[in-house]
Amino acid sequence: MIDDSGDRKDGKATAHIGRQWLGRLGKTDNGIVTVTTCWADENLYYPLHTVPYSPGHHFPKGRSDPGFRTKLQIAAELARTAKATGVAFRAVAADCAYGDQDSFRRQLSEAELPFVMALKPSHGTWAYGKDAYTPADAARALTWTDPEHPGDWTAVERTFRDGHTETWWAADAHLGWWGPDGNVRLIVATADPATLPAKATWYLATDLPRPGGPREADSPEPAADLHEVVRIYGIRHWIEQDYKQVKDELGWADFQVRSDTAIRRHQTLVTCAFSFCWDAWFSPPPEVSPGTAPPEPPEEPGRPERGPNQTPPAPHGQLAQSNTRRPGLARPLDQPPTMLASLDECTPTTGTPSPDQRRRRGPPA
Repeated sequence: MIDDSGDRKDGKATAHIGRQWLGRLGKTDNGIVTVTTCWADENLYYPLHTVPYSPGHHFPKGRSDPGFRTKLQIAAELARTAKATGVAFRAVAADCAYGDQDSFRRQLSEAELPFVMALKPSHGTWAYGKDAYTPADAARALTWTDPEHPGDWTAVERTFRDGHTETWWAADAHLGWWGPDGNVRLIVATADPATLPAKATWYLATDLPRPGGPREADSPEPAADLHEVVRIYGIRHWIEQDYKQVKDELGWADFQVRSDTAIRRHQTLVTCAFSFCWDAWFSPPPEVSPGTAPPEPPEEPGRPERGPNQTPPAPHGQLAQSNTRRPGLARPLDQPPTMLASLDECTPTTGTPSPDQRRRRGPPA
């Protein structure tokens, strides 16, 4: 999945900063935008790569500078990077900010990256006379009577992560040279074909061939029926959950650095923390061996009288006792309990001030 995330930042000296559209705020403001890729299926998701976007005024020749790259160019490069690093995915999914761009779809096609991307209902295309020229017009041209007589529509069942299901309707539509057997298919998915509600209707462009069509035999990608296309784009909404957690919980935008290297380093650390959270969630609980808990340390005299001891006890039954899972890389969550247990045995410091500190602090009032 491809998307970009904007965060407001003050000042002008920070790398990549500029007045630009910030999707998180829904307006143009001073901030930083980062293009991201995220892998997801129906059960989990995790970030892949991130690259901050630099507005044109950061370059000597502006947007015509050889080093300047648009968000679309960065996104296409990240998609190619994911494929080159061996990430397996069915298709690239993106919203209409990317799906409406002919150049971006062309870059994905040239890289042999299949896509399922949204279009705006008003996305226009050339057509003869009174033929459909927007996705919304193409959807209204499809026949529909009722669920018992669906006409051009096919029922597709959407299953959500909490277990509940909804019945939507999907159909291949015609829009200019787009059609069921064209190089690009226009697929309309909606909760109600009669009214096409704005918040429950998707207009999707995909280059995956339809089953039984003339492009299926020569396509390097397996054919995708209506149900699979709707499923792929439905997974795209995971990226919104990704942004919510890395920003609200892990502090994606809470950096106070200015250089490009420092910003990328902060984003990498947040991404690593996010991955460790998933690893901890899916790891089986540690096995507790009977009789291995160390004895409680005796009470030490002279402790400060400021409530209970703040140093937590050594973890019982959670010490790393096995080798790493595979050579070349130690699993990060295996060893920290052992290190923390050794630190727990150290005598806490009392924080005695130095003579210089006492002179600066002055006598108590």
